Amino acid sequence: MSDLLLSVTDVTRVHGTGDAAVTALAGVTLQVPAGKMVAVMGPSGSGKSTLLQLAGGLDSPTAGEIHVEGTALRGLSRTALAGLRRRSIGYVFQDFNLVPALTAVENVALPLELDGVRLKKARAQAIEALQELEIADLQDRFPDEVSGGQRQRIAIARALVGPRRLVLADEPTGALDSATGEAVLRLLRRRVDAGAAAVLVTHEARHAAWADRVVFLSDGRIVEESHRQTDPAALLA
Repeated sequence: MSDLLLSVTDVTRVHGTGDAAVTALAGVTLQVPAGKMVAVMGPSGSGKSTLLQLAGGLDSPTAGEIHVEGTALRGLSRTALAGLRRRSIGYVFQDFNLVPALTAVENVALPLELDGVRLKKARAQAIEALQELEIADLQDRFPDEVSGGQRQRIAIARALVGPRRLVLADEPTGALDSATGEAVLRLLRRRVDAGAAAVLVTHEARHAAWADRVVFLSDGRIVEESHRQTDPAALLA
């Protein structure tokens, strides 16, 4: 498979040891090439967020291998892993994970600045990302000065800013009204169609409909998988 941006191979994640051990994922394999969006669905506790955290290098598997843009995450130093995340992975957290002391534009520009992009260029790209999400007017506001839905859009702008090609989104529309949620999914779909790859964790079938493929998790295992029968570009018409 050419231009494979995410490869998860036989990954297991066990928390705890002995009688207290809990298996969050058990032998999951998932491949996401450029130009494709995969939706992950399943009941609470099925392993959806664990899968996303492992794919984003925020946690390490107990067994199995994860590659992002061909680079194995296992064995990378903390510094190298942080650099890979800044350059390659846009992550939308369920709880936003914004820095309270930074304005909206500073939050969005932060990963670019940390990766050495000059301040002026980083801010310009951040403003462009905020404009895509129709919240450029909030650029000088702090997170506690805006609504939950606006904080979510700022977090999504941060995930999409710059050249990163793998987007990992954990319930990205959870704090948004239906119209704004659809606009966000439309933007994510455009980014994927332009050559990115995305993994979308969602419990909404209508949101999963934007994906090329849907996988269903139960008790840490992929138990079902479905592929889109229609061209996703039709949703953008």
